[in-house]
Formats: sequence, structure tokens, C-alpha cells
Amino acid sequence: MSAWGTLIGLGFRRWSAYRMAAFAGAFTNSVFGLIRAGVVLATVGVAGGTLGGYDASSVATYVWLGQALIGPVHLGAWNDLAQRIRTGDIAVDLARPVDPMLAYLAADLGRAAFVFLPRGLPPLAVGALVTGLSLPTTPLPYLLGLVSVALAVGVSFGCRWLLNLSAFWLLDLRGPTTLYLVLTALLTGLAVPVHWFPPWLATLAAATPFPAMLQVPMDVLGGRVTGGAAVAALAVQAAWLAGLLTAGSLVFRLGARRLVVQGG
Repeated sequence: MSAWGTLIGLGFRRWSAYRMAAFAGAFTNSVFGLIRAGVVLATVGVAGGTLGGYDASSVATYVWLGQALIGPVHLGAWNDLAQRIRTGDIAVDLARPVDPMLAYLAADLGRAAFVFLPRGLPPLAVGALVTGLSLPTTPLPYLLGLVSVALAVGVSFGCRWLLNLSAFWLLDLRGPTTLYLVLTALLTGLAVPVHWFPPWLATLAAATPFPAMLQVPMDVLGGRVTGGAAVAALAVQAAWLAGLLTAGSLVFRLGARRLVVQGG
């Protein structure tokens, strides 16, 4: 447990060295939040004031929660592991007395812990000033929401870990990475709420871990799901996390068995 805490702390300290980058990311997220808010508010207005259970206030809150969580959850590309596989540096990770996947997960949790405030709070502040926010007035949704965000970070890591592991078999990950970025933009609820999807697409999304990365924590923090429904949503996230980490461990072992380190 002490090693786990140390690795999380190292991840936190590593990312705390890039404070200006974090604030720059918050500025960018806030600007894009203004654009997204304008689009979805216009959409709800055209629909007659409500759409898929969202009114103007709740859909604005959805936008700003999403912009606040993009950084901590990390919906973008990540290729650190793939690079180490290509260069053979992964052999160093294999020689260490800690499980590589759990070490990378701990570092990612440390990253998310640091990024949460400087990249998460500014977009929410902008949203509160510009469109207003419709947030719960009791503490329980926020407590469950923090758990949901932590699970979302883990689910995101599990997906990115599996994507990077394909470097054991593929020379170029640009294709899989592009596909992954498209799927995260669509199926996580980043582009539009998953609740706006047609039934067939909503069913498809529910069969993937993507909604667990963003839509679920937004629903919990925004008070869209409460009580038993919120606990059930967290259970789904936990199930995806367990499944992805199990798959990630198995695939890593398969890849390590066929690893050939060149040049040394």
C-alpha cells in the first residue's frame, strides 16, 4: 500500500511541474465550453425547451461538467507505453519489482489528482458566470461523484493501456489511435449526451466502457441519477474497471512473452 501511495505521489509531483500547461488547458477547455454551450442550448431551444430529459439549465451544466472532467479523465491520446515497447525500454519496466500496469495506473491517478483542480474548477467557474449551473444542494451526489470520477479515470486508463499494448503486434498505432479518439468523442457523451442517442446507438454505447468515462460521472455529479440509481451506475463503472484491468494484465503478459528487444 505504501508503494502504491508513493507511485501516486510521484505521478502528482511529475504533473505539478507543468502548472502553466494545466492553466492553459483550463483556458482552452473554457473557450470550447462556451462554443459547446451555445450549440447545445440552441439545440434544446429548437426542440421546444427540453430534449432527452435536459432543459436549458441542466444541459448547460452537462457541458461545463464535461469540460471540467476532460483533463482529469484524459480522453485524449496517450502513447508512453507504446513508445517504450517500440524502443525496448519496456524491458526496464519488466525488471522492476512492481506490476507495470499497476505502476502506470498509480501514476495516472496521481496525474488526475493534480489536474482536477487547475483544469477542472476554471471551466466550472466560467459556466457559473456565463450560463449558470444546476447542481445538487446535498453532499451525497458530490461524494458519489468523486468516487465516480476516480472510477472513470481508471476506466480511461484501462482503455488507453490496451490501446498501447497493441504496439507489441503493430508497428504503427495511428489508425487505432484515430479510431479510439473518434469513439471517445462520440460514445463517452462528450459531443452530445448519450441520452440523446437514438435507441440503437444508445444500446451500442452501453455495451462499451466509453459512457463510464464521462457520461456516468456527469450524471452523478449533476444529480441526474441519485440514490440507488447512482450506486448502480458506480457498480457498472467498477465492473468495467475490473474487466479492463484483467484484460490489460492478460494482454500484457502475452505481449511480454513475444517481446524481442532490439539493439541491446
